[in-house]
Amino acid sequence: TESPLKLIHYKAAMLLSGAGDALGYRNQLWEYNESGPHVLLQELQELGGLKNIKVELPDWPVSDDTVLHLATAEGLATGEIKSILSDWPFLISQHLPLSVGAVGTIFSGKCSWTMVVKTFGLHRYPKPDQLLSLVAVAVETGRMTHPHPTGFLGAVASALFTAYAVQRRPLTTWGLGLLNEACPIAKVFVQNRSFAVEETERDWAYFCDKWLWYLDLRGISNGIGPVIWPSSYGPAERDEAYKSFSLSGWAGRSGHDAPMIALDALLAAGPDWEDLMSRAGFHGGDSDSTAVIACCCWGLLYGTQGVPEGNYCNLEYRERLERSAEQLYALSH
Repeated sequence: TESPLKLIHYKAAMLLSGAGDALGYRNQLWEYNESGPHVLLQELQELGGLKNIKVELPDWPVSDDTVLHLATAEGLATGEIKSILSDWPFLISQHLPLSVGAVGTIFSGKCSWTMVVKTFGLHRYPKPDQLLSLVAVAVETGRMTHPHPTGFLGAVASALFTAYAVQRRPLTTWGLGLLNEACPIAKVFVQNRSFAVEETERDWAYFCDKWLWYLDLRGISNGIGPVIWPSSYGPAERDEAYKSFSLSGWAGRSGHDAPMIALDALLAAGPDWEDLMSRAGFHGGDSDSTAVIACCCWGLLYGTQGVPEGNYCNLEYRERLERSAEQLYALSH
């Protein structure tokens, strides 16, 4: 049996999520780069590889993905999310139109909130018998900014996968759990809320169909495996594969494919941090968003073992990330 989750895993989840974000972002130089193999990995080699990178200001800031993740974590821990967000006022206008009226003006499938709701699975609802609450909160908060099901179901996937990591649930079951357990709950919740039901049901199938396609592709639609990998799946092949996951060719940009790429990386990399980052953080597309999700789950599974200290020891907001991890851990036990 697996050992119970410890504080070190909670700290690793918050820290490494931020580290993966900063590495995949590289102060806007690597996020949305069109070519992982030819640019990101080449520049990474020129920097001396991942082991030689010291993630610190001014060259390696975190992106808004971590800022929102941290704000949510601190809000859950303290109940003061509005005062927390006042530290970053530009984010309120960009990401959080919190009035119901504002929701109706946006029907986005992007992945912005997908990275943020991980703390719901980390602290608030990490247990199997809390699935209803986890999905409800992920849907409700996800719809505030991304009412399209491709967007807010990505939030469900991210929160769910974090909870699964806390539960030590086998990785091969995560996608099946998303489709068979979480998505039906999410659909009933939307129907019961009686807001934009027709629009949501009209566009619902894409997310589920794409995820079913992915699980079939990897041979894990039964939740067991073994995982099927292409005979050649290096950086160039992964870039092409990730594009095939995506909605419009920008890997990791949407709510369905950001957690999909993260899961793909987790399945392949196992406890190897460098391999995880190569797969989840150094690819063409929205590289920091996929890294945030993958690295949070990886930290819960493996802690910081094997991670070069320079990748996180001087990380921006490190103290706040660790403090929020301590608070969330205390509240979950």
